[in-house]
Amino acid sequence: MKASILVLGLTLAACAAPRAQYVILISVDGLPADALSNPQVHLPTLRRLAAEGASAEGMRSVAPTVTWPNHTTLVTGVRPEHHGVIGNRYLDRSTGKVVPLIMDPVFDKEDLVRCPTIYDVAHAAGLSTAGVVWPASRNAKGLDWQIPDSGTKEIWDRYGTASWLEELRRSGIWVDQQETWVKEKEGIRRDWMYAKAACQLIRVHHPNLLLLHLIELDHVQHDKGPRTPDAYVTASFEDERIREVLEAVEAAGLRERTAVFVVSDHGFFGFTKTIYPAVALKQAGLEKVQVVTQGGAAFVYVRDPSERGPARSALRGLEGVQELVEPSEYPKWGLPPPDRDPRMGDFILSAREGYAFSDKASEVVLEEKPLQGTHGALPQDSKLHATLIAWGAGIRPGARLPVIDNVDVAPTLARLLGLRMEHVEGRAREEILK
Repeated sequence: MKASILVLGLTLAACAAPRAQYVILISVDGLPADALSNPQVHLPTLRRLAAEGASAEGMRSVAPTVTWPNHTTLVTGVRPEHHGVIGNRYLDRSTGKVVPLIMDPVFDKEDLVRCPTIYDVAHAAGLSTAGVVWPASRNAKGLDWQIPDSGTKEIWDRYGTASWLEELRRSGIWVDQQETWVKEKEGIRRDWMYAKAACQLIRVHHPNLLLLHLIELDHVQHDKGPRTPDAYVTASFEDERIREVLEAVEAAGLRERTAVFVVSDHGFFGFTKTIYPAVALKQAGLEKVQVVTQGGAAFVYVRDPSERGPARSALRGLEGVQELVEPSEYPKWGLPPPDRDPRMGDFILSAREGYAFSDKASEVVLEEKPLQGTHGALPQDSKLHATLIAWGAGIRPGARLPVIDNVDVAPTLARLLGLRMEHVEGRAREEILK
């Protein structure tokens, strides 16, 4: 297994003997770290994995605590400043239009992610790799089997692995329903399909590295709020999908050689008050400032330098704004300043718990609504911490970690597979490895 790859100046190479022949990384989008200790949440599979394997008290996400940058950090071991996925959306300063990243409608992985991923490393070392709706991986050269995280049949058909999609159709897995279910907001059916696709791949093709993204818990918490009965029922549903994956591993005869990591990208805040920064800017007469919101965060773009000071004053004092982050502070949060990456805002707003930002049309600066859920704010609050559980081959039973950073996940996966990721910001967590 001696191989190396040079991508963007980073060298990745085979390392020591592998501790697991197969590694499965399952992301349950939005699963808060405190779910495991909450007796109201029925999670028998996850609690068994944590009891028999290893777990962390929590896992700090990168800023902003939203899906696309954090899933990219989970597989690269670096923060957005280096991998380039800075949010779920950003402003194109040349056109004044918002560019969406979520569900990969615009960019291929090679155009968006600026550094190697764990699946690039594994693929270069001759291992087989697969991704089931993993964010920011569309048309990735390092994935042998792929279904992109997209909402359209056209993108699934163009970038999904055609032979595998046909296998799934013949297996009775309704991959052609993806676009309909996205439009109907049928996340339960989609996660059922994603888990079934992963199980088929495990049984038939035995990929050395499999990435699986489950999405519905995030959607329900946005609509109904975190730590609610709706959230608990959906978390239990996701637990059953993970049980299905484990059963597929068992059926394929791979249990003794497989390590399973269950992670999430972020936790959740509940909120009842929505902040509309664009209304405050309009009321202040500032016409050359645009806001692109990221749930609990907002990127503020100032096209006229003379309006920078007034914009700060207009936004800093808004109810619900916990922090205004200046560009000089961006490196602290793993983000590039706008003079290095013009996609970044000229400053960032982070909301307090109980508040979220919106750039939709409104006539008021602050609006009260029924309970909903959000994330995106700076990651220091424990309610925004993500989950980490590891189980199986190469994992030390009973190992417990304090709160860690999610940059540690990719190098730990690499270590299990006998690979090394160079120039990452995280480190392999040897404490949980045999």
